[in-house]
Amino acid sequence: MKKIAYVFPGQGSQRAGMGRILAGEFPEVEETLDEAGELIGIDLKGLCFDGPDEELTRTSNAQPAIFALSVATLRVISKYVSATAVLGHSLGEYSALVACGSISFEDAVILVRKRGELMESASDASGAMCAILGLDLALVEEACGRASRHGTVVPANVNCPGQIVISGHREAVQVAAEEACRLGAKRTVMLNVSGAFHSPLMEASARLFKPYLDAVSIQDAQVRFISNVTGTAVHSGPEIRQLLLKQLTSPVLFEKCVRTLLSDGIDAFVELGPGRVVSGLIRRIDKDIPVFAVETGKDVLELLQFVKEE
Repeated sequence: MKKIAYVFPGQGSQRAGMGRILAGEFPEVEETLDEAGELIGIDLKGLCFDGPDEELTRTSNAQPAIFALSVATLRVISKYVSATAVLGHSLGEYSALVACGSISFEDAVILVRKRGELMESASDASGAMCAILGLDLALVEEACGRASRHGTVVPANVNCPGQIVISGHREAVQVAAEEACRLGAKRTVMLNVSGAFHSPLMEASARLFKPYLDAVSIQDAQVRFISNVTGTAVHSGPEIRQLLLKQLTSPVLFEKCVRTLLSDGIDAFVELGPGRVVSGLIRRIDKDIPVFAVETGKDVLELLQFVKEE
């Protein structure tokens, strides 16, 4: 039997129209979006299907919308395919924790909405993020060190070979990007985000988020769960709670997470949620591993055919 890892996308995968095709083929998609929207008092289905983009891209809306659609897709796939392991990219960890039975859907959607609100309220023009392309982690860290006199700047997302995102004070990020080019980076791209996510600049948000996180029941993972903060498997509920809080101010070690699962002998990754961003990252980490992204009924059939093959 093939070993399948579910992987869930994070913020940035949202787009108006997401989920519409899958909802037309599987009624549980629309039902899940309606259920999530009722829990937090916003029209998530309308946001996902119709936008507008300026509302959907707001952190407080994007996070619950992506989460709800990811779980909706999970509900479609889990009827046919069981996961050996689960992984999420940043926000996607909440979908992964629902998938492994650690957090209830109801608690998670409320947490994700609050997380998005706090991250949005903490955002201002002083924070920025930038993708550094074509440079390894050691040299990115050196570039950040050279820019540190201008403020805080740190690696925030170690996504795949040649793609690392830095985060921090805007001036320090801009200087670090210039230093990265001097050290051999192919290109740098300032990201259209509202704050310095996964950096020490999110410490105030983490403090405000802690009471909400503490109020939620978090069980031991029933399926192998790989943490962004450690890049390794984490089982216990108390440790998962600590790492969810730490994740706000710590880098997302996505490449390490994927390599952990590859070393476990995973046969394929299945992206559940809008877009194909994490699928692309996984292919850059290992071009030979099968990767599926589920957005249509055709995608579901292709996955089922693969799973049934000997």
